[in-house]
Amino acid sequence: MAELVYPPVIGAAHTLFRALDIRIDMKGTENIPRKGGAVLVSNHIGYLDFIFTGLTARPAKRLVRFMAKESVFRHKVSGPLMRAMKHIPVDRKQGEAAYQHALDALRSGEIIGVFPEATISQSFTLKSFKSGAARLAQEAGVPMIPVALWGTQRLWTKGRPKDLKRSHIPVTMRVGEPIEAPADQYAGALTRRLRERIQELLEAAQRAYPVQPADAKGAWWLPAHLGGSAPTPAEAKELG
Repeated sequence: MAELVYPPVIGAAHTLFRALDIRIDMKGTENIPRKGGAVLVSNHIGYLDFIFTGLTARPAKRLVRFMAKESVFRHKVSGPLMRAMKHIPVDRKQGEAAYQHALDALRSGEIIGVFPEATISQSFTLKSFKSGAARLAQEAGVPMIPVALWGTQRLWTKGRPKDLKRSHIPVTMRVGEPIEAPADQYAGALTRRLRERIQELLEAAQRAYPVQPADAKGAWWLPAHLGGSAPTPAEAKELG
C-alpha cells in the first residue's frame, strides 16, 4: 500500500516545487544508505520540512517514514495519506508505542525521519534536542544521518502566512556523514554530538544560501544573530 501511495505523493511535491520555481540546492545525498535502517535527523523550521527532508533520500531510492504528531493522522485529508505512507503517529501520552513502532521499522531496514526539536523553531536557530533519535539508533544498531534545511521557513512556518505562490524561493539542504550510535555510549552525549553536527551543516547551508533580505521588513526569516528580525531564542521560548 505504501509504495502505491508514496511515489505519487513525491511526484506531486516535485510538480508543486517546479510550479513555484523553488530552487533546491541539495548536497550530501550520497550519505544516505541505499539499504538498511537509519535515523534521518533534521532541524525543524517550517511546516513543509518533512517533504524536503524526505527528498534527500530520493537519490538513494529510499522512502522515509516520519514520526509525526498524532493529530496529523486525524485530519481528513492528511490522515489517510500519512497512514498509507507508513508514517508513525506520536501520541505524547503514549510515546512508548510510537517508539516501539519506529524501532521495529528500523530493525526491518526502514529509514525513520525524526525532528529532535519536536516543534518548529520560531527563532530559526537550533533548539535543544530530545534524545529519542539517539536512543532509537542505539537500540536498533543503525546510524544517524544529520540533515540541515534552510529556506523552508520562507514558504510556510509557524506564526507567518504561507507563501505558496511563484516566489522563486531557494531552499538549501545539506546531508552529513553517518554518525554511529554505539550501544555502550551515553545517549545524551550522542545527542550533543548530533546537534553539533547539524549546527555545522546549518551554518554551511546558511553560507551557501543565494539571497539575503532586501530590507528590514523582509528580514523576518533571518535569525537575530545574523542580523535578521526573527525572535531571539529567548523571545521564541516566550511565544510557545
